[in-house]
Amino acid sequence: MPYFFWDSTMILLIPAIILSLYANVKVKSTFSRFSKVLSRRRLNGAEVAEYILQRNNLSDVSIEETEGNLTDHYDPRKRILRLSRENYRGNSLASLGVAAHEACHAIQHGTGYAFLQLRNTIVPVANLGSNLAWPLLIIGFLFSIPSFVDIGIIFFSGAVFFTLVTLPVEFNASKRALVELERGGFLEKDEIIGAKKVLDAAALTYVAAAAVAVLQLLRLLLLRSSRD
Repeated sequence: MPYFFWDSTMILLIPAIILSLYANVKVKSTFSRFSKVLSRRRLNGAEVAEYILQRNNLSDVSIEETEGNLTDHYDPRKRILRLSRENYRGNSLASLGVAAHEACHAIQHGTGYAFLQLRNTIVPVANLGSNLAWPLLIIGFLFSIPSFVDIGIIFFSGAVFFTLVTLPVEFNASKRALVELERGGFLEKDEIIGAKKVLDAAALTYVAAAAVAVLQLLRLLLLRSSRD
């Protein structure tokens, strides 16, 4: 295989790849475990999210059920909070933790949380970087076109920056979610522990993604310098 695809610098990615695999297993197993633990109040995810939004004066944010597993997200452009069927209808510690987390992204948006604003601003740059970086890099390395490699690295750097900005956004949403769940009386203190484990496991996937991206960028820079 060409040097670009497999070389000694690949060893840089191994720790991050291992972390990524562990994070995926961890989030699935943790969610599966706490999806079987029902909250004592028996409120479902949609109800908890609605209460949190109302308490924070976000009545203009709608909540929708969406297909898929762990496809939960907040759409800031349409101001729609989408919860997967399991979390929309479920009343487990896992469902409530995820629903509260997504509701807190809406709170971040409503209060102008700086890192969320920054992330939303650079979404086009990150998407462009993701779509164009690798074609440019592959062509540049295979046909020895340094300018293509340099432009590809710049584009990829935009995508890496996006993954780094995502970290404080996700950590802050989880922190807010636990406060909202306890303050609103949706979960008792011993139940909060379970919800926190679910959110911590989910956060680990973002850490792993950032680690892979940063180390891949470092690898590309090393490959580029070795061609000079």
